[in-house]
Amino acid sequence: MTDDANAPWLIVGLGNPGPDYAGNRHNIGFMVVDLLAERIGGKFKRAQKAQAQVVEGRLGPMGPANRRVVLAKPMSYMNLSGGPVTALRDFYKVPTAHVLAIHDELDIDYPTLRLKLGGGDNGHNGLKSMTKSMGPDYHRVRCGIGRPPGRMQVADFVLKDFSSTERKELDWFVDRSADAVECLVTEGLERAQSAYNS
Repeated sequence: MTDDANAPWLIVGLGNPGPDYAGNRHNIGFMVVDLLAERIGGKFKRAQKAQAQVVEGRLGPMGPANRRVVLAKPMSYMNLSGGPVTALRDFYKVPTAHVLAIHDELDIDYPTLRLKLGGGDNGHNGLKSMTKSMGPDYHRVRCGIGRPPGRMQVADFVLKDFSSTERKELDWFVDRSADAVECLVTEGLERAQSAYNS
């Protein structure tokens, strides 16, 4: 698989399936791809070849910057995301450099964004699983959720819904994250970093 400029992008929102997890901090990746699906007028459906839900469409302005994309939500639970993502990458013939994971990030304050290519998993089970399956050379949109307060365990914190204070900015944050994804896919990482990294 070559890194062809015309190859599709696989945009993966990381999260856990089911209504119990829908509002969790750990599910911000799902929230962002849901908004992107709305923007392209698509509805998620079960993937044929992977344990995931997908929407196919085009992202960005009409013209040369318009990109073919596959939006995906793995339905395997966070720590097993790598299997479905790799199956989708292979099925849609997407180069690894055109895979983009949207995920929550503890070491970045809420509501701050950072975009990057490659790197470690920083203890994030979804990234750990993806990297184990396909190596680290995929793009990430890191949505800062901050650290748990006091002595709260990380696992409890990420599996809790956003607080009422955080929810006041959540729609704006999800919208900005979706804008950042669109910018990265249509204009490249450097342009997106300079516009959205804060």
